[in-house]
Amino acid sequence: MKQPTMPEPQALDHFTRPSPMTAGAHHADAVAALPADPTRLADTIHHLLVHQHWARRYAVAETAERRAQVQLRSVPDMLDALLAIDDSPLHEPRPPQLRLMAVCRHYSVLAVAALRANGIPARARCGFGMYFTPRKGVDHWIVEIWTGQRWQAADFQIDALQRQRLRLRFDPLDQPAGRFLSAGEAWQLCRNGRANPADFGFADEGGFFFIAMNIVRDLAALRGHEMLPWDDWGGMAKSDAEMSDDHMTRYDALAALTAAPEGQFAALSAAWSEPDLLVPATVFNAITRRNELVAL
Repeated sequence: MKQPTMPEPQALDHFTRPSPMTAGAHHADAVAALPADPTRLADTIHHLLVHQHWARRYAVAETAERRAQVQLRSVPDMLDALLAIDDSPLHEPRPPQLRLMAVCRHYSVLAVAALRANGIPARARCGFGMYFTPRKGVDHWIVEIWTGQRWQAADFQIDALQRQRLRLRFDPLDQPAGRFLSAGEAWQLCRNGRANPADFGFADEGGFFFIAMNIVRDLAALRGHEMLPWDDWGGMAKSDAEMSDDHMTRYDALAALTAAPEGQFAALSAAWSEPDLLVPATVFNAITRRNELVAL
């Protein structure tokens, strides 16, 4: 059996240090006190956040005030808003009505913050969950945790209710290969003719352009800039019609880099510096329809 490529020491160091979005700041002690064990950490996070698109299942009304919570980017801002709802300690279970409204990216970023604060290499990944809708890759974020031997794919969003509703027969916190596809993996499948790019996206949007946008967001997340799933910047295409032959060739290379980043830390570092891939100080929020400053 072929041995997996091990991460370089500088990569493990990079994925252990807090990023701008995952640094605890004035909540550093509380974040460091969160469990380091993935199962216990997931249970804690499930009692802190409620997913926007599952809110009705938990009898939580999706008000304008609640919807605004999903626009929070950094862990300190998330925890400020959470504790403004109820200032109970983070380790104390709270009912859904007292949780912060979030999406998959927020679960992932909070988990990464806690793991890194406990000295565990971890990274948020942007791509597609293959377990929400049959034969579809749904826009999704998970966490990869370094066990010392491999990167363990862990979805911190999926709780007991969601696991039952989705009829999952695998452990969401230690997923078999293929249950989640990084954006680069999805791109390669489609370019090889093994999948339809229209099947990768969210709601009625999908296509090569959508996968390409997620490659850029995944690359940024590997850099330590875990952006919102609807943050746009640089030359992100808005439709397949905008994807030229040069675009396709370029994303072939970026897909290869992000689909298998081990042993490619120098190449990742070079890509992070490309002007249209580098996250700027201002990004366009496709939900609020405005340019927003980002603290990086």
